[in-house]
Amino acid sequence: MKYLRGILPPVLVGVLGLAGWELIVKAGRIAPFILPAPSAIWAELVEQRGNVWDAALASGSNALVGLVGGAVVAVLAAMATSRVRLLSEVSVPFAAVLNALPIIALAPILNNMFESTSSVPRRLVAGIIVFFPVFINTLRGLREVDPTHRELMDSYAAGGWTFARLVRLPGALPHLFTGLRQASSLAVIAAVVAEYFGGLQDGLGARITSAAAFTAYPRAWAFVAGACVLGLVFYLTTLLLERLAMPWKSRS
Repeated sequence: MKYLRGILPPVLVGVLGLAGWELIVKAGRIAPFILPAPSAIWAELVEQRGNVWDAALASGSNALVGLVGGAVVAVLAAMATSRVRLLSEVSVPFAAVLNALPIIALAPILNNMFESTSSVPRRLVAGIIVFFPVFINTLRGLREVDPTHRELMDSYAAGGWTFARLVRLPGALPHLFTGLRQASSLAVIAAVVAEYFGGLQDGLGARITSAAAFTAYPRAWAFVAGACVLGLVFYLTTLLLERLAMPWKSRS
């Protein structure tokens, strides 16, 4: 019953929103070439389901590699930064600069650095976008160490790695997954948007621009819907991993 109360309101709002969207377009208040009706988008999504699936796999693989790579680098950087004061003073502004880099400027530069058939630029874009939220949240968690735990490990003469493995990292897990939840959707957005600027034409972003160029707007929106579903899958997978890593949180 608790889960039903949490799920039912957003589902009702979504259904009412789609119904209102359909009625407005059917009534002629919005031109179909500006915003197609949900029924037209659904029909195109069913017809293009194979192409949407293949494009989602291509974009999803780039987003996944970028998410994992960016998160690993961010966690390692946060661990090093939390131990060295000089790095702490330099790394946070540097991470903020990376976060401020726009995808529309970053993707073309990286595309020119690699072959046109390479997926590396898109994965690098996703990894760079992922780095900031994971780094900042993990660093915050690594710094919030209970003094009692620190005194206990000092009494055992625990080394730096032992202290990090037994105290810092477990204590930082909630903050780490907060960053991963943010980064999971950002990785999909970065991978899809990066496809607008050249490279392999096998992902959702390339299919969206191609369909829009041929004024096949329902088809373009069908690929947009595929991107939304892909982002949702990434987010829900991160939530599942959080539950598995911290089962006590779901019971609290």
